[in-house]
Formats: sequence, structure tokens, C-alpha cells
Amino acid sequence: MSVIINEKKPTELKTSDFYYDLPQELIAQHPAEKRDNSSLMVIHRKTGEIEHKKFFNIIDYLNPGDVLVVNNSKVIPARLYGHSEGRDDAKIELLLLKSCGLDTWETLVKPGKRAKIGSRLVFGDGILRGEIVDIVEEGNRLIRFEYDREKYENIYNILHEIGLMPLPPYITEQLRDNDRYQTVYAKTEGSAAAPTAGLHFTPELLEAIQAKGVAVVPVMLHVGLGTFRPVKADRIDEHIMHSEHILVSQESARIINERKANGGRIIAVGTTSCRTLESVADDDGKIQAMESDTGIFIYPGYKFKAVDALITNFHLPESTLLMLVSALYSREGMMEAYRVAVEKKYRFFSFGDAMLIE
Repeated sequence: MSVIINEKKPTELKTSDFYYDLPQELIAQHPAEKRDNSSLMVIHRKTGEIEHKKFFNIIDYLNPGDVLVVNNSKVIPARLYGHSEGRDDAKIELLLLKSCGLDTWETLVKPGKRAKIGSRLVFGDGILRGEIVDIVEEGNRLIRFEYDREKYENIYNILHEIGLMPLPPYITEQLRDNDRYQTVYAKTEGSAAAPTAGLHFTPELLEAIQAKGVAVVPVMLHVGLGTFRPVKADRIDEHIMHSEHILVSQESARIINERKANGGRIIAVGTTSCRTLESVADDDGKIQAMESDTGIFIYPGYKFKAVDALITNFHLPESTLLMLVSALYSREGMMEAYRVAVEKKYRFFSFGDAMLIE
């Protein structure tokens, strides 16, 4: 396949330019039996060549001196079912999106018509209660929670008791093991969805990668609606991302910058790691240690400052994630790669197969 250079200008790109047909049976409903046995498509950007491998072959494409940047955010059981206080028949479904401090969370509430300011909600037979205190962007609700702090210490302990894993709506089968919706390096609780590119790594594969001289360095982005929010605008440059919380430590920034200065590549594991790095990189590509929120939207025309290569899954049609990977390669080239993936029957989305864009 030849390299595509006949690209549209960013201001000409429409959401529909990122549509592709996907047979329903290619949407993965469960993880691969072994994490690193999923399929891997390798795209060589310089030549346009595509290779078809297994994920454990990823080590063959990593060089001593490279740095693999992973998102160590941990998925919380963020879906709650409850009812309006005093009305057992007024059922409520809640998805916790982002902590706003002091046991206050931005949430998605269904049905929205019951979610008025001042409404009180009850979960888990009363061990968790909440009051809607504000309505924020996109109609999301800000809820202040109450619980027995002496018994539960923090809200995460309650969520692990009464919450459910917030699997995407396109996964209709029950997950038998919640750990399979966590990366093996997940550490900091706060995500409403998994950074799924990292699901393919096993401890053994990571050890082998490090033994080869590749650094594995954590950053953090708590995955919320910003990653998955559908693009409703006709022109993609009119879409506004929902903000998500990020953290890059001094130690992680130091290692990444040292490796880059010595000729190593920065390889982001997942679009969340990529967005984190590009959010904290200065104009010279140097990574700054930082804790902040990011609403960065990467689409074709964007000039990458830090990331040299990306490991990612196969994304939904017309999604911001598909736009991001198209920015790293090209829109036409990426759409052709997706056509090949459908033809070769790769598995798509959260529990699906992986792609390396190098």
C-alpha cells in the first residue's frame, strides 16, 4: 500500500468522513482468553506497509532506549442503581464520571427528568445517599454524596460493595471476571471506563519488554465522557471535548525526557496516554510534570509534539478516537487499514484486537 498524501484540510473534514461499515459480529463481547494472544495490526507509517501479528509480538517492534508510556488509572464500579428518596418506585441509574472533590461527583443520571436540583437519591439500601446540587455541561448532574465515613472511609469502598463495572453499551454479555476490564498495572482509582489498549499486556510481557531495555513509565488520565462522547457536530473542528483529569509525575517526566534526548522513541499505550503526553508537552516536545484537566482534541492537521508511536485498539466509527489515530497516520490511510481489519475479521472496540502505528 502506498503512503496517502492527498489529505483534506482539517477545516474541510466532516464527522461523516470517519464512518465505516462494521459487521455486528466483529464487536468483541469478551476479552481474549489470554491477554497478549489478541491479534495485532502493525502499520509502518513511512512505507504504508501493514503486517498481521499477535500482540505478544509487540516486543519485536520496541527498541532498547524506547519508553512505553502507560495510563495507570483504575476503573471504579461507577454504575449505581437506586431510587428517589421516599419513592422506591422512582428508579434511578447513575454513572459517576469525575470526582470534583469533597465527595462531590459529576454524574450522568437516567432518567434525567427526575434529576432536578435538590432531588435526593438513595443507593444500596441507604448506605449511600446523594443530593443533586447543580446541573453542568451536557445536562450532567453534580451530586454530593453522604455515607458513614467511620465505617467506609471513602466512597470507593462503597462503590466496590454496591457498584457495577461500567461496561460500554455495545458489550451485551456479562463479564465473568472484573479484573479483565482492568490493566495489570492499574493503580489510581477514578476511571469510568478502561484505557483499553493496555488490556493486552501481561506481567510477563512487560517484564520481557523491560529486560530488553525499554522503560515502562506511568502517567494518569481518568477516563470519562471526554474519550467516548459522540461527535454531534457536522464539522469535526466544531466538536468540544469534555475535560478529564490528568497527572504526570516528576519522575515519569524525567525518564521520558531523558530517553527522548538520548534518541529513544515515546510510544503511547492508548489514546488516553497519548492525549496526556500531548497535553503536558511544551513546543519543543519536552514533557512537563503536571496535575491538571485536559480537553485536548486531536484530529488530522494536529502536529504531534511528543508521541512517536501509538498502541491502540480499533475504535467506533465517527469517534474522536478514530480521528486521533488518523491524525497520527492519515485519514485515508487509516480508513484503508480499518477496511483491511474488517476484511481480516479483527475484533473491534474495548475487548477487541490492537494496532501499532509506528
